[in-house]
Amino acid sequence: MTTDHESGLDLDAYLARIGWTGEPAPTVEVLRSVHRAHALSIPFENLDPVLGSVPSLALADLQAKLVRGERGGYCYEQNTLLAAALTALGFRVTLLCARVLLGAAPGDVRPRTHMLMRVEVPGEPTPYVADVGFGWDSSLLEPIPLVADVELHDAPRRHRLAHAPHDGPLELWKLQAGRAGGKWEDQYAFTLEPFQAPDYEVINWHIATNPRSPFQHLLYVQRTTPEAHLALLGRRLVETSADGTRKERELANGDEVLQVLATDFGIRLPEGTRLPE
Repeated sequence: MTTDHESGLDLDAYLARIGWTGEPAPTVEVLRSVHRAHALSIPFENLDPVLGSVPSLALADLQAKLVRGERGGYCYEQNTLLAAALTALGFRVTLLCARVLLGAAPGDVRPRTHMLMRVEVPGEPTPYVADVGFGWDSSLLEPIPLVADVELHDAPRRHRLAHAPHDGPLELWKLQAGRAGGKWEDQYAFTLEPFQAPDYEVINWHIATNPRSPFQHLLYVQRTTPEAHLALLGRRLVETSADGTRKERELANGDEVLQVLATDFGIRLPEGTRLPE
């Protein structure tokens, strides 16, 4: 077992969980392949808040849940785990926080609630933005260089970073996803101001417990495979293929939701779990 003694991360167990078998070293190729392997292996889910608890961000608990426990998590869990793994591999990681723009009405100002990270690769002049916790079919599959207006083909997806208009003293970036017809869709906006673990503890508590938070009362589960993206929103199951074809169906009840979580998303909950109706 390879353990990063400073963080307590079991790196071997994490790499086995995501099915990564390369030579561990802080290179661009390792960063890309680990990021993609994580994104394709660990589902996004907010089951803990829906079931009435606040997810722990302690690394030991994240390993018990996401690495060994056949579970997924949302952005704070996913990116805390990835950040620990990248740090153990020799990358320098700075945690960041973004305002989600996807789905916002014009003029809406949302709070900073999304966790992402800036990653420096030894010997490389350009840092990268990494994020395995956004959850949608427009999320990053691979890290993107922190350069404006350079398109990333993280097949089957496309992304770019752009500068956003702002009034503050810090440069504002936004992540955009390529859509049909050559359109670019804003995902979130962020500055490069570092955030620390206690910042996310506060945000995590707010997102998991505030009655106005969608993650507190509506089930969001997402899984990306090489062939498709699966999304469970409440009881609505949506499958989007790589060519954009969508299939939807409504699940009958909570028992069918639990069955689909196990068979389609690889998420197994303790026996006797009942989801809110």
